[in-house]
Parts: sequence; C-alpha cells; structure tokens
Amino acid sequence: MEGYVHVYTGNGKGKTTAALGLAVRSAGAGLKVFIAQFIKNGDYSEIKALRRLSDFITVEQFGLGRFINGKPSPADIEAVRSGLGKVKSVISSGEYSVVILDEANIAVKYDIFSEQELLDIIGLKSENTELVITGRDASPNVIEKADLVTEMKELKHYFQKGVQARVGIEK
Repeated sequence: MEGYVHVYTGNGKGKTTAALGLAVRSAGAGLKVFIAQFIKNGDYSEIKALRRLSDFITVEQFGLGRFINGKPSPADIEAVRSGLGKVKSVISSGEYSVVILDEANIAVKYDIFSEQELLDIIGLKSENTELVITGRDASPNVIEKADLVTEMKELKHYFQKGVQARVGIEK
C-alpha cells in the first residue's frame, strides 16, 4: 500500500477527530498506528478509548497542555521538542503504517520547531507510511508537500454562546 501525506487544518472543529477516526479505522484493519500529540497533555476521553486499542495504536504526548493561544514557555518548548527525535525514529523505522502528528502545525506556528524540521520529517516517511499532520494554520510549504489537504472551516459553533468543552464531545 502506498502511503500519502494528509494535512487537516483550518479554524473549525474536527481536525484531531478526523485523524483519530483514521487511526481507529486503520487499527480495525490490523494496521499499527503511532500518534504523537504535540502541545496537548492530559487524560482526554479519546486517549482513554485509544488505550483500549493498544495492540494497534500507540499514543505519546509531547506537551504540557498549558498554552493554546498564548506564548509557549521554555518548559512547553522543551516538552514539544522532546518528541521530535522520537517522531523521526518512528517515521523512518517503517514499523507503523500510519503516523499522526497532532498539532504539529501549531508547533510550527509558535516556532517551537521550524517549518523546515516538519518538512524534513515528511521527507523521512517511507513509501508505505500514511502520515497525517493536524493543526490550524498549516504553512503553504507543508500544504504543497501534502497529497491530501482538508480545511475545517468554522461556520457556527456553540462555544460562541458560552458552551464549554463537554466530556465525551470536545474533551
């Protein structure tokens, strides 16, 4: 099976959800999946569910989960960057059929790692590995390198009415 590069970006809800849906589908087909979550850290509902599929899906979090629209601290940067070596090793190993880099576009946006480092990771992908990159504000060069780009566009969101993230739906 030839592997492609997907980018799920945009300001709408659903980028990580789409990537995790692909992970579940892949696991159902018996494929091994590695998910690197940059920025995020926590025992989210989806992490709890994915642990039940641990024979097929490995999830590692490289972040402190403390900033989204703020400025990353040196500790945030160190936590995210700690995952780069692991991701490079995973991508080049060929051990996983699907590799998901969740919020990698955000890490680039906040200069935690460079666009070139992300492009280099894409270049390490074996021909049989499906690579998924999520996060708002994907760079034009990452979009150009991708084989499939989906932009999630927010048209309406109940968050604007004050609805907070709900367990099992948004977290």
